Amino acid sequence: MTAVHGRGPSPTLEEVAGLAGVSRATVSRVVNDSPRVSPEARTAVLAAIEQLRYVPNRAARSLVTRRTDTIALVLSESDTQVFSDPFFARTVRELSAALADTELNLVLLTARGEREQEKVGRYARQGHVDGVILMSLHRDDPLPGTLAAAGVPLVLSGRPLDGREVCYVDADNVGGATAATELLLAGGRRRIATVTGPGDMIAGIDRLAGYRTALAGAGRPVDPLLVAEGDFTEAGGNRAMAELLARAPDLDAVFVASDPMAVGALRALRRAGRSVPGDVAVVGFDDAPVAATADPPLTTVAQPLDEMCRLMVELLRRRIEGDEQVAARVCATRLVRRASA
Repeated sequence: MTAVHGRGPSPTLEEVAGLAGVSRATVSRVVNDSPRVSPEARTAVLAAIEQLRYVPNRAARSLVTRRTDTIALVLSESDTQVFSDPFFARTVRELSAALADTELNLVLLTARGEREQEKVGRYARQGHVDGVILMSLHRDDPLPGTLAAAGVPLVLSGRPLDGREVCYVDADNVGGATAATELLLAGGRRRIATVTGPGDMIAGIDRLAGYRTALAGAGRPVDPLLVAEGDFTEAGGNRAMAELLARAPDLDAVFVASDPMAVGALRALRRAGRSVPGDVAVVGFDDAPVAATADPPLTTVAQPLDEMCRLMVELLRRRIEGDEQVAARVCATRLVRRASA
């Protein structure tokens, strides 16, 4: 019997085969997860691998399987926003947790401008990753079409703006925004404003639609003076809130389409001498960590990011394995009530 290796040269495929009493080809099939191996042979090979502490050569394995065991999370935002917005950090953490029990590794790529988008598209098409999760897409982003046309396994975070048939996972942005606005209506607020997300992103579009749905359900018209567009940043929320106060100083509530923007709105309200929630009630969206530590703590809409990331990994792994079925998953949101409303 071959001795167990401690320190020294790494055990070889031939040594695993000798210990298991099978051919080198059988060991290779087990390592590459081929179904063409008997249960007895597979058990013997796996036992030998464990005893010898054999680690497959990933480069050689990829030549056989054409797999890299790597997926890319592509964020269509600037580096500055990616590393300053806590939502993206939480997404990376949850995706990493969803991949913990798999052989897949995660790489993070940003692709805001045309040059970066071309580079990411080329990188994926050349086979450096097994699949891609696309996040924070804008209307003019070419990557969904580029990657789909090249046959790269793909899952979108968020419903596609153009309605194309592609796997995606999204939160119920319309339902969450509707519930947030209905909470403000139920509190007796009469002049309810909104700071929207960007109009070229599905989250911005859907959260504005939810605001409008709630007002329509209460028989309230949408006043254009009470709608200001933000960019999902704290600075953007600050600017939009100041704009709303200048246009409609009698507003008494605001639904803000992200928590960082809501924190910026709180700053603008404080600067204008408005108390929250006394003069103006505020509701955010995302239930980011900053919501609980804001002054006052933010009432907000939580989306189940852990569930969404798990579903994105599940759908992408199925695509990588050749499942051509298009699937969409929309996850429920819930209100988290705190002191701002």
